[in-house]
Amino acid sequence: MRHDRTLQRSPGAATPNNLGSSKNKKENTAVFWLEQYRKGRGPAPAPLKNCPWCGRELKKDAFSLQPTAAKPQRLDLRCYEVDCAFSSEDRLPIVVVDEEIYRRLPAFMIATVDKFANVPWEGRTGGFFGHVERSDQTGFYGAAEPGGGTRLQAELRPIDLIIQDELHLISGPLGTIAGLYESAFDLLASRKINGEWCGPKIVASTGTVRRAETQIRNLFGRERTAIFPPPGVSRDDSFFARIDKDTPSRLYLGVASPGRGPKLVFLRALQTLLSGAAALSSGGPNDPADPYLTALCYFNALRELGGARRIVDDEVRAHLTSYGRSRVRREPTGNPFANRALREIQELTSRYSTDQVSEARTRLGLPAGDKNAVDVALATNMISVGLDIGRLGLMVVQGQPKTAAEYIQASSRVGREAQKPGLVVTLLNIHKPRDRTHYEQFRSFHLSFYRAVEAASVTPFAPRALDRALAATLVAAMRHVEPSLTPNPAADQIGTNAAAYQRVKDAIAAKMQTARQDNAAVQRCLARLDELEGAWITIADRQTRNGDDFAYANEEPVRRLLQVPFEQQPNMDPEREWFIAGRSMRDTEPASLLKLRRPDGSTFS
Repeated sequence: MRHDRTLQRSPGAATPNNLGSSKNKKENTAVFWLEQYRKGRGPAPAPLKNCPWCGRELKKDAFSLQPTAAKPQRLDLRCYEVDCAFSSEDRLPIVVVDEEIYRRLPAFMIATVDKFANVPWEGRTGGFFGHVERSDQTGFYGAAEPGGGTRLQAELRPIDLIIQDELHLISGPLGTIAGLYESAFDLLASRKINGEWCGPKIVASTGTVRRAETQIRNLFGRERTAIFPPPGVSRDDSFFARIDKDTPSRLYLGVASPGRGPKLVFLRALQTLLSGAAALSSGGPNDPADPYLTALCYFNALRELGGARRIVDDEVRAHLTSYGRSRVRREPTGNPFANRALREIQELTSRYSTDQVSEARTRLGLPAGDKNAVDVALATNMISVGLDIGRLGLMVVQGQPKTAAEYIQASSRVGREAQKPGLVVTLLNIHKPRDRTHYEQFRSFHLSFYRAVEAASVTPFAPRALDRALAATLVAAMRHVEPSLTPNPAADQIGTNAAAYQRVKDAIAAKMQTARQDNAAVQRCLARLDELEGAWITIADRQTRNGDDFAYANEEPVRRLLQVPFEQQPNMDPEREWFIAGRSMRDTEPASLLKLRRPDGSTFS
């Protein structure tokens, strides 16, 4: 599952939302995706390039809609390599379409944290928490889908284990909103065992975190935190890991130039590094200079990356063709640089689709001698996690990143293999006070920069956070904690479920106490919950009194409870505006459209 809800050809779109049919070929359906993919007009319906079983490349016929393409019930993925175990009747056990995930309820699910913002909008997501009651050969049914299937003897078990990778990323605005939603998720995933309510076990991993106990209390509502693996007898050997003092890892080099602009410093540094690596290259299959023939350039913002893209495309490309010839060393004799022809520039940013990013990662792993290899890759902080390519050895960092955690995470993308140590060249703007400080204390900072990792900020119960996401948290919890409230038209039944509301209220109060909120903050939050419940009942009574349809979600904003951020209708009742719920936890700011006009007043097409 991925976090984008529209799934038009947007950069983050990775899989379809619905299966669709021959009569419904909207851009978010698997029917449309597969049709466009086979015509070569779009990415595959799943971000998979190779078979996860045999490792061979997946062909275009690997995806098929079953039982018929006109009215599909599932999207199958097969390898079609003769000697692969999944080349015959057995399909790969991978489900990628949201609609199919809700029905089949896989035992292991991978998703971005902000995708779970869909829980208040979609009744079928209750199945993730074990709230299903019927099943058939296609999957399971819960209260959101009355009729169909045979009744189960007991509910399914809820989520048992949550694995949160890169915990340090769940902080700031995203962590704050996620912390509120987690109050509902923990309630829905809890079950009574031996008379005591027990939630799922949570395992979080990260390489850079400080004050993890406070972050976990605010985010997941867990009082106890255990570090794994625990510290061993010796700091050099914890049984799970040993300190390697013999093999070089990464060398950090700081570059700053008074009186020179950052763009000129970037130009000079990059062309020197690329030309110097070419001079050391043997061109053979086991070239020791191969890790340094690809420069991975990190930027703090897309604006900075855009300016550097022009420099690389124009000036660096032109200078490298004669750079080695123009710089001959007299003493000692020889030529430390070589002429070089620069190939296509690769970009790794949020402006590129998941399919394009996957292709870029594959190309970065190719040796420099391959025709599809990359000489220069320009990237933002999206490379900080998940880019585990062993051959990369050279990184250029333009400007000191905003946090030490980000700097450590980004620079650790190079030098990941023992025999390929990394070189990180940090270009600092001496005219910026922060960059100057890092330059002046460069050695001491890098000798102990894990000490400088910042504590994560997660404040789910701050007043502005409650304004933004408490209503969505309430709806998510109420809709799935009580089966009679789960169906989409059941939004008007809130007034007859006081016991369910009290359970939700108690769960949020308990989490606030675990997070060590003061009594005034707890009372403020509970008062706001009572206000939201009253407004929900008022809206439902008004709709039913007027004889209008009322639901959690439908096409007409005036006939639904939940409202999309920044899309409220004019003259809407004030109570309705309280029930704003984004389809993504990243919906924080509205988009602004820019229209360009020519001097004569006409617009660009």
